[in-house]
Formats: sequence, structure tokens, C-alpha cells
Amino acid sequence: MEADIPFALPFMGPEEEEAVIRVLRSGWLTTGREALALEEAFAAEAAGEAPAAALAVNSATSGLHLALEACGLGPGDLALVPSYTFTSTAEVVRYLGADPVFVDLAPGSFLMDPAALETTLERLNQGLPAYPPRPGERGQGFGPRGRPRAALPVHLGGLVCDMGALGEIARRYGLKLIEDAAHAFPLAGGLSGDAAVFSFYATKTLCTGEGGMVLCRDPELAARIRVMRSHGIDRSIWNRYTDKSASWYYEVVEPGFKYNLPDILAAIGRVQLGRAASLLRMREDIAERYNGAFRGNRHLELPPTAPGNAWHLYPLRLRLETLKIDRNGFIEALKARGIGVSVHFIPLHTMPYYKQRYGLEAGDFPETLGSYRREVSLPIWPGMSGAQLDRVIDAVLATVRESRK
Repeated sequence: MEADIPFALPFMGPEEEEAVIRVLRSGWLTTGREALALEEAFAAEAAGEAPAAALAVNSATSGLHLALEACGLGPGDLALVPSYTFTSTAEVVRYLGADPVFVDLAPGSFLMDPAALETTLERLNQGLPAYPPRPGERGQGFGPRGRPRAALPVHLGGLVCDMGALGEIARRYGLKLIEDAAHAFPLAGGLSGDAAVFSFYATKTLCTGEGGMVLCRDPELAARIRVMRSHGIDRSIWNRYTDKSASWYYEVVEPGFKYNLPDILAAIGRVQLGRAASLLRMREDIAERYNGAFRGNRHLELPPTAPGNAWHLYPLRLRLETLKIDRNGFIEALKARGIGVSVHFIPLHTMPYYKQRYGLEAGDFPETLGSYRREVSLPIWPGMSGAQLDRVIDAVLATVRESRK
């Protein structure tokens, strides 16, 4: 019996093992030489044309929190986020006492709709609630009111948002633009917003198990994040313990957080960063095979793409009107064939916390809901064998044949 094909699997080799052993033998395990070297290399790789600071953190969630905190987001403020994202994009807004305002997807896309963003900002600037009345309802609408201060576009699956349009809107409305780039390393076009935040989670395109990176060009923003990621202390532990000319003395200048990346994980990250180009080519090859197999099939809709897609995900959509089963049934059929799949994402506006707090209904964001109900993410991890890829393709096509009307 053939083994199941997992949805995701990290690509690790002896180089990553040797990097970890090197750190273990060094006697310095927490944030130090390896993290600093990773930051320098990452900034050179990811920033684009203009210089930027890269700040290593223990997760993308931490990075988003730090970036918004450094931008001054707080109670009474609003941050605009897509509902079609993982919970961390919105939860960090609540950490700071601010409120997320959800924005629908662009039609046919998985990405924040610039037109919907501007419509929402117009309402808020007029002092209206974030969301208009539903059909048949009276009044001014519903949802939070407040000062729109930030927007967090999500580069879902490795496909970058329309940062030209979003950047122009952000400038006109005075918003900080924090890119949720958890899926998007390498970042096509480099940094466009005030900051971009990457994830090094176990399934991501650059993997350290846990971890992340904040990229920003504003020296003041970088300085604030650097202090706040390590308890609000004005000097790093690496400086205090390794610089013979430095004093042991330090000062707590703010009540900060424990968000630093240890050297063990940073060492893995340095090896992974060196592999980034080859890992991307592997993902691109898999996406090309999928596209070739599914293109022209009237029951399937290929993922939208553009040059520079990092292909963290392969988000296939089903044309449910042509099938006898729904998306959940399709997933169960693939699982029965030993294929690991996932869904990206369950819309946040349907989650109990946000639904109840802001009075939301599933149909309030129709593009988001429509994409969610039709989406299934296929395996696209580097190291998949040709035989494994053939099995995934055969399973998808067989399920379509069995389920078509």
C-alpha cells in the first residue's frame, strides 16, 4: 500500500543539521551572531533596490504585532485587513486595542480589492460605520467606527497584491501599509509598504520551524521594533555579553515583548536562504505540472498568478455548479486516495469572535465567501517526486470524473 502524500513537508538536509550542531557547540544558543548574519543576508536578498533593515523575530505574528505597535496603532484606531487570511493578521490588531475592519477580495482574486478598500475608507472618513446597511436594512450601517491608521494586505500563497494601487490609496488616506508577506518569500518587487513581515514556520518557503522577519526602511520604525522585540531593553544581550568594551548595565525604556529569534533557528534560516532560488524553482515546476494537467478542465479553475509568484500554495478552485459534491466532499475524496490537502482560508468574518463582536454575517463579503467555498490547496512542497506529483494529479482528475454532473 502506498504511503499517503502529506500536504506539506519541509526541505531539510545535512547542511541544516550541521548548522544546528555548529550553534550547539558554540555555547551561544539565543539571539547572537547567527541571527545578525541572517538579518544582513535577508535584507540584501529581500529588500529590493533601496536599503532596508531586517529584524529577526520568533514568528510572523510577533512581527506584525511589532510593526503595528511601532506605527502607533492603539485604542480607537482601525486597521483594514482582508477577511481571507489566517487569524494572526487580525488578532495582532486586537492585541493593541484597535479594531480590524475587513475588506473583500478583488473579483476572481485571492487578494485585497483596492476598490473595496477605498470604499470602506470613504465611509470611515465620513464618520460612518465601516460597513453599509445590508439589502433591506435601514440606517447608516454597522461595524466599528474610528480612525483608519493602517492597512495589512496579504500576499496569499506567494502572489503579491496590487501594491501600486494599495500604496496610492494608503498615501492619500494617511495609512501605514504593513505587508503580510508570510507566504511571499522571495518577495516579488521587494518592499513596497512601510514594512513587510515574513514567516519561517514549518510549512513556509523559508523554513526554520518557527520564526519570522520584519523588513522596513524607516530607521525610526526599525529602532522601535529592535527595542520592543526584546523586553524594551535598550541594548541587545549579544552586545552586553560579547563586547568587552561594553557595560553590563542596561535600561528598560518600554514594556516590551519576548519576540527575538534564537541562533539555533537563525542558523537553519541562513542555510535555507542559500537554497531559496532552487526551492522556488522546484515549486514553480510543480505549479507548472499542475497547470498543464488541469488547464482546460471545465470543472477546475487554475490559481491566478503573475511574474514573481512565490508559489507557497497551489490554491485550486472548483466550479461547483458542474459537480455533484461540494468542496468538503471533494477534499474527503482526495483524502480517501491518500492525498493531503488544506483550505486557505476560512474567512475571519465567519469566525465566532469576529462575527459576534462586529455583528457580521457570512454573506457580508461575497467574493471572500465564494472563494472559500470553492478552494482546495494541493501539495506543492520541494522534494515531491514525479510519482507523488502524478498521484496528486490523478487523484484530482479521478475525483472530478466521479463527481461531475
